[in-house]
Amino acid sequence: MGVVVTDAEVTLADVLSLRLAIDEPLEDGTELVLRHRTTGVERDVLLGTPGARAREATLAVSLAPLELTAGRWDAYLRRDGKRSRLRSVDPGFSLDHLDAYALCRRTLAYRSYRTRNGFLALKISDAEPVAEVRAIWFREGRFEVMGLLAYTGLDDDDSRHEAMLTLDRRQTSARVSVTATVQGVRFHAAVSLVDVVAADPEAAAGSGTWEPALRVEGVSTPLKLGSRLDDVDGKRRRLHYPSFKVDGVPIRPCYTADDELRIEVGG
Repeated sequence: MGVVVTDAEVTLADVLSLRLAIDEPLEDGTELVLRHRTTGVERDVLLGTPGARAREATLAVSLAPLELTAGRWDAYLRRDGKRSRLRSVDPGFSLDHLDAYALCRRTLAYRSYRTRNGFLALKISDAEPVAEVRAIWFREGRFEVMGLLAYTGLDDDDSRHEAMLTLDRRQTSARVSVTATVQGVRFHAAVSLVDVVAADPEAAAGSGTWEPALRVEGVSTPLKLGSRLDDVDGKRRRLHYPSFKVDGVPIRPCYTADDELRIEVGG
């Protein structure tokens, strides 16, 4: 089957929308197969014949009824027991679309993308409310962070919400708290680095890791700060920030293996 995906997107309603370039109509009985890359579990959807002979076809597949689990799912076309991976020329990435998609409250987040070898795949992640980091910097002795509240269900408007940014060092139970600004789903906060060092002076002499979280009015749980609404996986390996010194103590932001933000002090 000569089939190539020219446009792929998961809509706000969690529908996989595909535009296909085809040599001939998909014959009756053709199936779209999604296969979990780790477990090998498969889900299939009967496609049938999309219409008259044409160079293009469009498909819409509702993902929620398929009961897909978190992980990466590769896409295949299957007919008469034979299947082939579905090629794609669409990179499947739009930051604006990801922002709009993250405004709704969800339990799972679906994303279509093109693999390095040029095939269509889905990435499915658990979608708990988070504070998505868009920019961080050091200036005037402060650590500043701004970003987007994702999967909280809050409206993207001009309404303001009371909020507090906390930095916790679990090893010693030390905490630094500052008032944060939240307007709609956009947040900004600034923390004095002097206060961070002073909050745990013994740890600063060695090394310590601080975990930031955002507490927002109208959101039941504290929001972890992280960076996942983009096409950069593994930020701990790929993003390296310069350190800033306060009274000789180095401080720098970094990411965990799960792309959650941390502040490393000392060491």
